[in-house]
Amino acid sequence: MAIDYGDARTGVALSDPTGFLAGQTFLIKSRKEDVVLEELAALAQKQGAEELVMGYPRNMDGTLGPRAEKYAAFAERLKERTGLPLTLWDERRTTVDAHRILGAQGVRAKNRKDKIDSVAATLILEGFLDWKRLQAQREKEEQA
Repeated sequence: MAIDYGDARTGVALSDPTGFLAGQTFLIKSRKEDVVLEELAALAQKQGAEELVMGYPRNMDGTLGPRAEKYAAFAERLKERTGLPLTLWDERRTTVDAHRILGAQGVRAKNRKDKIDSVAATLILEGFLDWKRLQAQREKEEQA
């Protein structure tokens, strides 16, 4: 389950049962951290999530700022609440790419607000799943 945590909206994307494709998406609309935490935990349990990946905002030069600290603290609370492994994933450019994807699909800028976070979560999930497949392939090659 991938999470694009935000101040007003949090996008969520789930993979298919095989962990191969990003599939279903959800949107949590709340500015209250505790509400988002509880909704994410309930969604993870309901959907049978085995692992969490959350977007981690780095500056374009790779450094970490105050926003990254806030996200890391939230991620730690979510990890404790769910008991699931959680990976922080570099989310640089996911929102920009999400806008580009929605624009290419003909979604007008004013109608993107409620879709952008879910698309960004899907991009985070796809990147993470690709990385996991690559890691598994490397391990397999090293064992051969």
